[in-house]
Amino acid sequence: MRVTTDNKWKKLIIIGDRVLVKPTHPGERTASGLYLPPGVQEREKVQQGYVIKTGPGYAIPMPVENEPWKSDEEQVKYVPLQAKEGDLAIFLVSGATEVMYENEKYFIVPQGAILMLEREEDM
Repeated sequence: MRVTTDNKWKKLIIIGDRVLVKPTHPGERTASGLYLPPGVQEREKVQQGYVIKTGPGYAIPMPVENEPWKSDEEQVKYVPLQAKEGDLAIFLVSGATEVMYENEKYFIVPQGAILMLEREEDM
């Protein structure tokens, strides 16, 4: 499979309640004017970035039933995440893991480390 800009994210699978975030530049503002103050950016305890891809969510355990008429296939169910692709996420750096992918810096952030999301669509 040849990697292009259209399909480069299709081969990545994010696990569980994690979110792949591309960090923004510290001085960058959103269309609504949301930005982090310089003091917070310097300490780097909190950072912002755009959600690129999300995991399926929190797995729900399936009840154990030994019914002979049921198939042996386990169907896993998930509680979906609040974060969606394209959201601006404000997150704790201490809970995130920094990774390099195709010479670019990203963070893998568990949903519990995300403090706030900004979504462009109408509520």
